[in-house]
Amino acid sequence: MNPSTNKFNHNLGKRSKIILGLLIAVLIGIIVTEIVRPRPINWRPSYTSVSKIPFGCFVLFSELPNIFSNNEIKSVENSMYDVLIQRDSTIPSNYLIINDFVYLDEQETNQVLKYVANGNQVFIASSNLTGQLADTLNIEITQQYDIQEDSVRASFSNQNFKQEHFYFERGVDPSYFVSVDTANTEILGHIQFKTSSFLEDNKNEIKVRPNFIKTTFGEGSFIINTLPVAYTNYYILGDNRDYSTQSFSYLNNHLLYWDDYKKSGRKVITSPMRFILNQPALKWSYYLLVVGLLLFVIFKAKREQRIIPIIKPLENSSVEFAKTVGSLYYQHRDYANLNDKKITYFLTYVRNRYYVNTTVLDENFITQLSAKAGKSREETKTLIDLILSLKNKPIHTEQDSLALVQKINTFKQSYGR
Repeated sequence: MNPSTNKFNHNLGKRSKIILGLLIAVLIGIIVTEIVRPRPINWRPSYTSVSKIPFGCFVLFSELPNIFSNNEIKSVENSMYDVLIQRDSTIPSNYLIINDFVYLDEQETNQVLKYVANGNQVFIASSNLTGQLADTLNIEITQQYDIQEDSVRASFSNQNFKQEHFYFERGVDPSYFVSVDTANTEILGHIQFKTSSFLEDNKNEIKVRPNFIKTTFGEGSFIINTLPVAYTNYYILGDNRDYSTQSFSYLNNHLLYWDDYKKSGRKVITSPMRFILNQPALKWSYYLLVVGLLLFVIFKAKREQRIIPIIKPLENSSVEFAKTVGSLYYQHRDYANLNDKKITYFLTYVRNRYYVNTTVLDENFITQLSAKAGKSREETKTLIDLILSLKNKPIHTEQDSLALVQKINTFKQSYGR
């Protein structure tokens, strides 16, 4: 195993662990920060029975058993049509809807009209009531956005109530009735406010508009209030807590259906992933986890090859053999035999390399070899003459061997060698 390869793999693994550790530390830090930091107040309208934010209805829903002490309170989380069509029609009841916007489709409208006509009551607190129901009851609601002051004063027509005026200063865009069925409608309350529109001549004039009515339909009645924020936690826990109880006094003390379906803050969670994405801390933790895993995969997924073992190349035994034989001849000072072998190997090289017949080393041979080897004729002739002289010489010396080797090596140093 190559030591440099081991060191590279060790450094790569150590770097991946450091990156993963940093990502985990950042993730834990963000989760802890999200948990311990103070949450900003959520002023979003909710109106659900479980919502404890300022504009939720947790307090009101908790107090309903005290307001309607003789009857049951049922929380409804299904469509009004499904509830009314499955209920026991022999038991009189009330249906309570509180939301900033209420719209009933045709089936729901027909069912609720039938429900009220049979002697039941529907209480609606909404700043925007539209659709077939509003058309059938011949009512129209408008909303005032350009109030001069933040506070809106509400009051009841019934002077027997212990508190005459209620002030609402936050989250209020006053809505009021501009058209009602006078033959079947009773005005139960009004709101007062100042507008700031530059189109009106009397800017400081206090406007008084009806916002609370009771309209009969068949044997029952619709009770409609255009100030839904009055029933939220923010105002019930303040000085306006009596507004809701006094407005509910127009309802009969019967079974009460609390609608938790048509709500702005109704949560629809159908999967664990949706729950995670609805929670800010869990959502960012999930995103960081995904990003961290992707970064880890990118760094770790760089192809890590298996460690390649070092394979020693096969030794050239023929070269070793030649060296051994040459050393043997040299030790025995048998220069004639050594030179003969050297000449034989050289002529074999010439035949295999240049395809020249080496049977007769004459002038013709010298001419062909010099041309194919790219050597001068003089250099080639000098080498061949030395070879011929050594063939005819009975006793060779060390100088003869050195001269032969030098000439052969110089001759082989040609292009294409």
